[in-house]
Amino acid sequence: MKKFLVVLNWFPRGRKSMRFRSRNYINSWGRFFWFAAFIVSTFVLFNGFSYSNFRFLFGARFEPVLKFARKTPTANAIVSGEHPVTQILSVRETVLLPDQVILFLKYPRSARLFTKEELECVYLSVHNPSPVPWLKQSPARVDTEQLSEQIVRCPSGPRGLLITVGSKSNGVFPAGPTHHWDSLAYEALVDNDNTTVVFVKGLNLRPERVSNASRFECVYGEDFSRLKLVLRSEVLSIAQEIVRCRTPLIVLNSKKKVNSSVKVSVRIKGGGTLPSIARLGFLSDSGRDPLPTRKPHETCICTMARNQARFLKEWVMYHALIGVQRWYIYDNNSDDDTDQTQEGGFSHCALRAKGSCEWIGFIDVDEFLHLPSGLFLHDVISNLTSITTSFGNISIGEIRVSCYSFGPSGLKRIPKQGVTVGYTCRLVVPERHKSIVKPEALNSTLINIVHHFHLRDDFRFIDVDRRMMVVNHYKYQVWEVFKQKFYRRVATYVADWKDEQNVGSKDRAPGLGTRAVEPVDWSSRFCEVTDTGLKDRVLQNFANPKNSLLPWQTTSNKKAGPWFVEEKNTSKVQEKEYRLL
Repeated sequence: MKKFLVVLNWFPRGRKSMRFRSRNYINSWGRFFWFAAFIVSTFVLFNGFSYSNFRFLFGARFEPVLKFARKTPTANAIVSGEHPVTQILSVRETVLLPDQVILFLKYPRSARLFTKEELECVYLSVHNPSPVPWLKQSPARVDTEQLSEQIVRCPSGPRGLLITVGSKSNGVFPAGPTHHWDSLAYEALVDNDNTTVVFVKGLNLRPERVSNASRFECVYGEDFSRLKLVLRSEVLSIAQEIVRCRTPLIVLNSKKKVNSSVKVSVRIKGGGTLPSIARLGFLSDSGRDPLPTRKPHETCICTMARNQARFLKEWVMYHALIGVQRWYIYDNNSDDDTDQTQEGGFSHCALRAKGSCEWIGFIDVDEFLHLPSGLFLHDVISNLTSITTSFGNISIGEIRVSCYSFGPSGLKRIPKQGVTVGYTCRLVVPERHKSIVKPEALNSTLINIVHHFHLRDDFRFIDVDRRMMVVNHYKYQVWEVFKQKFYRRVATYVADWKDEQNVGSKDRAPGLGTRAVEPVDWSSRFCEVTDTGLKDRVLQNFANPKNSLLPWQTTSNKKAGPWFVEEKNTSKVQEKEYRLL
């Protein structure tokens, strides 16, 4: 249920030709990326409901200091100037995932936070009133949210046990309310147009379709069991796992002082309200519409990865060298067997990046944008959009890029120079496209169908000529790498390949079935045409002239480059910035 986002930024020192500029940065890559890869690989995320509590990624901290000219019981329940400080540490709430349990700890403001070594997961019998624990285990991970809050990840225990947290010196802490990951509101953000976007699990709406918004309403408050003490608002749109609500004026007028315990959820009229851990957050540009005419970054990339640190190094470095300036990397350890994990995550990323990026590409970690012309990515995009609009005054909101699937190319071991150089044989027919989108062109519902979005009526998409830009998808790699897909696909969007369900999916390798047994001819499969286009360009432009090493092969350097890593923990405000100067 906990997610982790690593945001990578690159600040170029000026526009030069690709060949000239790329060599200037080769020496900086090694030190930078080993550090970045360490962050990505060690902060493995919690799983379960598609984008677990994104509230913790970007929310602001709200201090309860506000007085209203007109005080009502509901308003006082939402925004309060007085909030007693309890002196007892407690478990604020718990979320049960398929194989883990996430507990949110609430500390008194003046209390010292416990370390992972001081905490322990405690399993109590529901039927036995004895306070003696049935089982104790060490936490898998402990993350600090704020100065007074922590997230503790515990292993799932036997059925029938109540899970809480204790300290080795202070005993067991009181347990909080428990929620299941598959029926939950897990994130709520106020968009720049002042509407609230709520991410939910459990509504079971039809995929790719806009549902009837009049059947639902949004609720703001602390205790959703008492509807008289919550604010209700109109649902403007609802589709997939994304609900857009009209934010109550009382919330907008006091957004910097809203009580931090205020949650947002969705209620089915005539039915119940979804449990919620979605504490209201505000995007940095909320309330500032229209967006600025010039954004900090021209091109960004959003991806989701699971245990892909081995490939992230080459993926990030390569795309930086062709002009990408920022990466949103969602490390996803999800175990729900649906595409909704990806769809919800990409919608959240588009919302998050809207104020910073002119264009956002949505590709996987084993996919590389190949620009045969040798231009930078932002130049290709500029050429595409300017040429198209000059003919029909059309606003382009989405660039669709064909995708070629590469095979093992005769290899039996992981290529030392990376996938871009090692794999050179592919299938002839391209697979489904990937997209680069203009975030303000997206439909307000944020509907997307795995890598492309629904657009606003005044925007159109364009298909790119493969001679100008194409995606190299290194889908069928050497068996050592590929066999991991039997345990979860690279971005964990589909079912475990050992399961019989969805055997005919395009996401599976043809003819493999459900057993992770290497075919005798695996290294020669999926090879219909030799394609060395990207390999030739990489070796020509990015290899070190002294030792022929590529940037991602370098493990140490004397000089670091103009990079920093922002660590966005799934906490309300915690944000770490790592600089290599």
